[in-house]
Amino acid sequence: MMICCLNPDCLNPLNDKSSKFCVNCGASILPLLRNRFRVIRVLSQEGGFGKTYLAQDSDKLNEPCVIKQLAPRIEGNWALKKAVELFEKEAQRLQQLGENSQIPKLLAYFEQDNCLYLVQQFIDGQNLLEELERRREGDIWLRCYNEKEIRKFLLNLLPVLHFVHEHGVVHRDIKPQNIIRRNFPQELKGDLVLIDFGSSKELKPTLNLKVGTSIGSHGYCAIEQIRDGLAYPASDLFSVGATCFHLMTGMSPFQLWTEHGYSWMNHWEKYLNYPISDELAHVVDRLLKKDMEQRYKSAVEVIADLKEPQQYPVVLPGLVEVSEQLVPPTEIFSLNKYTKLKKIFLAGAAVLLFIAGEFWYWKTRETQIRNDTNTQPSIQPAVKRELGQSESNQRQFALIKTFNLVYDSVSSLAISPDSKTILTNSVFGVKLWSLVTKQEISVFNAHNGKVNVVAIYPDGTKFVTGSEDKTIKIWNLATGQEIRTLQKHTSGIHALAISPDGKLLASGGDDNSIKLWNLNTGEELVSFDNHKQRISSLGFDAEGKMLASGSFDGTIKIWDVKAEKLLRTLPKNYSKVHFTDFIKKAGSTSNNSVIASYNSDIGMWNPITGEKIRTLNGHFQPITSTAVSSQRNLLASGSSDNTIKLWNLTTGELLMTLKGHSGKVESLAFNRDGNILVSAAQDRTIKVWQIPVF
Repeated sequence: MMICCLNPDCLNPLNDKSSKFCVNCGASILPLLRNRFRVIRVLSQEGGFGKTYLAQDSDKLNEPCVIKQLAPRIEGNWALKKAVELFEKEAQRLQQLGENSQIPKLLAYFEQDNCLYLVQQFIDGQNLLEELERRREGDIWLRCYNEKEIRKFLLNLLPVLHFVHEHGVVHRDIKPQNIIRRNFPQELKGDLVLIDFGSSKELKPTLNLKVGTSIGSHGYCAIEQIRDGLAYPASDLFSVGATCFHLMTGMSPFQLWTEHGYSWMNHWEKYLNYPISDELAHVVDRLLKKDMEQRYKSAVEVIADLKEPQQYPVVLPGLVEVSEQLVPPTEIFSLNKYTKLKKIFLAGAAVLLFIAGEFWYWKTRETQIRNDTNTQPSIQPAVKRELGQSESNQRQFALIKTFNLVYDSVSSLAISPDSKTILTNSVFGVKLWSLVTKQEISVFNAHNGKVNVVAIYPDGTKFVTGSEDKTIKIWNLATGQEIRTLQKHTSGIHALAISPDGKLLASGGDDNSIKLWNLNTGEELVSFDNHKQRISSLGFDAEGKMLASGSFDGTIKIWDVKAEKLLRTLPKNYSKVHFTDFIKKAGSTSNNSVIASYNSDIGMWNPITGEKIRTLNGHFQPITSTAVSSQRNLLASGSSDNTIKLWNLTTGELLMTLKGHSGKVESLAFNRDGNILVSAAQDRTIKVWQIPVF
């Protein structure tokens, strides 16, 4: 039998049961937590907050149990206080609600060795996401839940949700991962158990959270939770509807949210693989109403719409018995004789309305931009317009959106290839934002230290994070699931670059080394150790054959990736190199130059000969961030002088100076087409700029 090290920072906590000290971190091994619980393996990692373990309860004949550990490694008194408050509230909810067999019981709650622990009943079974994934390899008609299964799902889950709401609690995070189907004991087999009350909240006449403290899983939670931080029983019912949709279609509402915001709910039926009865369609449609006033207000209302006399009785506490009438599969098709034609017609009409709406919106937006020119942040042209050019023909430039961050600033960001989402680093982990809805979508927090740098795969399916905890993690962008952890660096990671074909990852940081990784296998291919100080930036050339690295030792080095050797060291600068990358003309297959920023200057060199091409200077204080758009032949530079400058890469001409931030510009990124620039600064704002064609 194995036993776990309880050091929250331990990267490999599994040890032999006879060990007295952890073989990985050296911490003392505790045989029994609180002289009762034997911790045997990690179930999940909660980022900078702790871990969840599987354990055995020695007071109950080694019955399995689940232990959640709170050991927050986050900065700021507010964030720490909030984490402890939510953890304690979860324990209170379980103690209050655990009398219901479909909610885990609280076994213990205590503090030990500067950590908080919550021990709860272990539920033997699979969550519904695992159950859905297990079915995916079968026939298309069996991959997703059919109508009968969805009805049974609702009639099993809604009574326990009614119980929760009757006790004055809103769950706030209902999704397939938080619903487990029991395997044991036999008399309860098949029942659904609602877990994870860490986001739950007391139901008050007006449940009002601080702005910016919305809790829940995006795509599954209602707009009032995301936009206003408000939660009601109707909010949980929206999540039930989104869960039904996921089970019926196999499509993640999270993914649809990132692409369409809340508009996907208006035409959710088009994603179905099979027709459903008008009755069930009405129920799901009402559950998914964006406007809470049009949504069901209670679980009882939903059950009433689902059930006709008299088949499967469901008894709610304090309510009369109601019963279910299931529609046989053969009748589903006859009831929906014209469903497919109706859906095709409605889908076509929706598309036409959407196109018309988009056209109207952007024409209105264009007019608004023209009318609001005088209210935009200061934009200073670097050169005079040509004589005779009218003011109305001047290039349009607009600040599209400002994201106001409450707690921390952003020092690394990346834009997805479809320009619909942006990733930002944070002391809390990594945040995903929607550029469509202009809302925070999700937070990924599985590192044990601050995330320093983020990068997105060229195809937009995955992303990579580098942290102070010396690890690199690879994530699925659509599902938010962690795929792999890379652990070979000995200090914090500050630079990442992904090759254009998405096969190689370059990483560097405080250990002065550059490592190349195979992204498909996670294998370390080579380590370059020629720099003397921190690796601050990395960039692949257009073909993925060369890698440029910049360092705080003032040097820029060019590496042959295939031959795994150093090609050239460019003439040393007398200050730290903050940024380096290859640039090329749009449409060209060859690299024109390598570019780097240092102090208040930007230099461009021939990567083969080492000859310096030009120097760009125009900032009055050190340059702190840079981004290149080969499509637009543009360079953007941000500085401690709070400005952003746009440069022509071919001529070195300064095109425009953007003034909108009130703090040091820490990160910049162009989208793939180069018509959007995103900037982040120490003033705790992220700004999205629309770039004209120069």
